[in-house]
Amino acid sequence: MKKLIQNKVDKKTIADFPRVSFPGKIIVVLSEPEAERAVDYLLAQPVLGFDTETRPSFKKGVRHKCSLLQVSTADCCFLFRLNYIGLCKAVRRLLEDTTVTKVGLAWSNDAHGLRELGEFNMGTFVDLQDMARKIGIEDQSLMKLYANVFGERISKREQLTNWERDVLEESQKRYAAIDAWACVRLYCEFKRMLERNDYELVIVPEEINKKNEEDIS
Repeated sequence: MKKLIQNKVDKKTIADFPRVSFPGKIIVVLSEPEAERAVDYLLAQPVLGFDTETRPSFKKGVRHKCSLLQVSTADCCFLFRLNYIGLCKAVRRLLEDTTVTKVGLAWSNDAHGLRELGEFNMGTFVDLQDMARKIGIEDQSLMKLYANVFGERISKREQLTNWERDVLEESQKRYAAIDAWACVRLYCEFKRMLERNDYELVIVPEEINKKNEEDIS
């Protein structure tokens, strides 16, 4: 039986889904030697998921630079604290790599933020939004894509927390890890679906989707 995928998922449906939990190991990278070892390990893996976090600003005209780079395998996520180590040699080597499959979502936005820390030549990246469009999925957020494909809810509660704090909270670490790890899971599943044509796209009537969105607004 083919996997049923909707072209759109409404927020009301997602609210009832079980919450995602990160099943792997989380390693915080705080120095350049640690970054070198982490990148050596990561570049030996088949697929890597990427995401970034930036400290939010609640004052007009105030912007902060990218604070965190998350890079995950299928079972381990490294959190590179860029506010400590910057765009060091090892991080540049990882970003410029063209040998390993690297996956992000709306990655051009993340890349723009990273370039504010220093110039580098962007390596090869796969954007999940492009894969989703090939399947016929119109939603583009990570939360909606993950809910559509796996029937689980990614909590965004920690998104607007302080990513430059001296020591990250455990809840922040888990949130950051999930966003990068989810990219790996979605890439592998999208790839399987596209290669095997193992899905059926269900078009949700616009009036139903609109009503559900209005009910929780």
